[in-house]
Amino acid sequence: MMDNSQNIGLPKRTIEIDDSKIGRRKYNRGHKVKGQWVFHGVERESGKIFLVPVPDANADRLMTVRRDQIEPGTTVPNDCWLAYRDIKTHGFTHTKL
Repeated sequence: MMDNSQNIGLPKRTIEIDDSKIGRRKYNRGHKVKGQWVFHGVERESGKIFLVPVPDANADRLMTVRRDQIEPGTTVPNDCWLAYRDIKTHGFTHTKL
């Protein structure tokens, strides 16, 4: 999938983005999960996706991935986490989920 990664989105297109940690925490609820952070997005209109493994989910790293994976002018609704607070200043249209 990573070999087929491509930029997605255009003006009048919407991409939903989020970050997730893939790991295993079976019976140890509340303990830190060991695993891999992944930043991902899906374009509503076409179903195209991107998945990018990242070492952590800090705001600067996620903004870099957004700029690399999503075309400027795209509408990007998200969950209003602080890492997404400056999304408008980077050429994206922002809406709340």
